[in-house]
Amino acid sequence: MVELDQMKTELQAYETPLAEVRDSLDLANKSKKIEELEREMEAPGFWDNPEVSNTKMKELKNLKDLVETMDHLRDQYEDIMTLIEMGNEEEDQELAADIRNELDEFIKTFEDIRISTLLSDEYDSYNAILKLNAGAGGTESCDWCGMLYRMYTRWAEKKGFSVEVLDYLDGEEAGIKSVTFQVNGINAYGYLKSEKGVHRLVRISPFNAQGKRQTSFVSLDVMPDIEENLDVEINEDDLRIDTYRSSGAGGQHINKTSSAIRITHIPTGIVVQCQNERSQFQNKDKAMQMLKAKLYMLQKEANAEKLSDIRGEVKEIGWGNQIRSYVLQPYTMVKDHRTEAETGNVDAVLDGGIDLFINAYLKWINVKPNTEG
Repeated sequence: MVELDQMKTELQAYETPLAEVRDSLDLANKSKKIEELEREMEAPGFWDNPEVSNTKMKELKNLKDLVETMDHLRDQYEDIMTLIEMGNEEEDQELAADIRNELDEFIKTFEDIRISTLLSDEYDSYNAILKLNAGAGGTESCDWCGMLYRMYTRWAEKKGFSVEVLDYLDGEEAGIKSVTFQVNGINAYGYLKSEKGVHRLVRISPFNAQGKRQTSFVSLDVMPDIEENLDVEINEDDLRIDTYRSSGAGGQHINKTSSAIRITHIPTGIVVQCQNERSQFQNKDKAMQMLKAKLYMLQKEANAEKLSDIRGEVKEIGWGNQIRSYVLQPYTMVKDHRTEAETGNVDAVLDGGIDLFINAYLKWINVKPNTEG
């Protein structure tokens, strides 16, 4: 059958890439590490330090998941090849449809794994902290900020990641003026670092009685949630620390007490906020952790810029530097201005379907001179 022959050719194109990915993941050493961790878990006193034991448990689960997935992919490759041979012998059209489904599942799983192998930077495996800020444009920009917040939370849900709101400020009439939230999951920062920058929306504004087309901007900052103590010196005199009462729709996730903390780092103008923890002390600790991580990443970016003399990825976010445009009228299109990746299915993107852009960025950043830390 012609259809089955085409599928066989399509599958065979993955034989070498599958072997290359297996080699690059060094599965033999990962299997040894699994055995070591399992022996450690059986040792007396393993659970005495919950923080260390939980970290090792998480590492063990991730290693097992990866090895099992790669073994499944290898077995699935062989099974599909066998099914194709059977289908050709029997000329069974129903079997051809089943094989197509199996092949599509194999390709998706393989591509997800291949993309994850590109996440090799120091903090790629960490949780991510995202901060969305509505730009000039009042209600329209705040509404756009709310749309983007929904887009990222929907993406996180589809990945099986959890989302924790750290700070939330409602727009005056609609939407969100600013929101800081943490996405928890393996490689969350590695995936979401691609989203850092200015996002531009073009549409006929629902808030404009004249039905005019309007352009809105929202900036997104992304940094890893680095819990370990970073070697970052901060002069207390350089800080302005304010307390305030949390408010707004985000309050369903947060404590409405005057324990919210805002820290401004005066030399850089960096502002971090947290209102999610149970006490002012905990909010201050989390805000300081975010500030240290932000200053540390900025220093790494500055060093990378000096080494490479390439400013494309480390330049300061400005309203003229949008990374992506979302056009709803007069036509529909989402286009990334760095990778040229685009799609006409805007609704799917705004419902969390951003893997197209994340994957294109990871491939792009791994073939251009590396300017990121």
